[in-house]
Amino acid sequence: MNLELVTLLGKKVDQEVYEVIIPTADGEIAVFPGHEPLVGIAVPGAIVIRKNKGDNDDKLDYYAISGGVVEISQKYVRVLVDEAADGDDIVEVETKAALDRAIKMRDTAKNQVELEKAHELVDRHMVRLKVAGLRRRHRRP
Repeated sequence: MNLELVTLLGKKVDQEVYEVIIPTADGEIAVFPGHEPLVGIAVPGAIVIRKNKGDNDDKLDYYAISGGVVEISQKYVRVLVDEAADGDDIVEVETKAALDRAIKMRDTAKNQVELEKAHELVDRHMVRLKVAGLRRRHRRP
């Protein structure tokens, strides 16, 4: 099946895959070729991609996504999100520092607008750290 991961800046992924795990409002779902048609809401989290049926976990690809929309048919999966960060591009130390700054921003927010922005940043960096950790654990050196 074809996977399209589309951000505001364009397509991040457009390729044939065997399995995609997507974080949705109802929990994570695994999608395989021939899946029943579905339209749903993606929530911030990790998209996990297995390109070939026999691929081990060390060959999985990970993307940290913001929320968006998921469209599934028997032949394709389309995920439309504001942003998606490739797990291979996330620098864990930098993301941890950004999370610490976002937590400090949240704790010192002076109004609702600052608080909501801080919560958004905390969520974003927590997802990115999760994806960086998944990538690190499953990649062999």
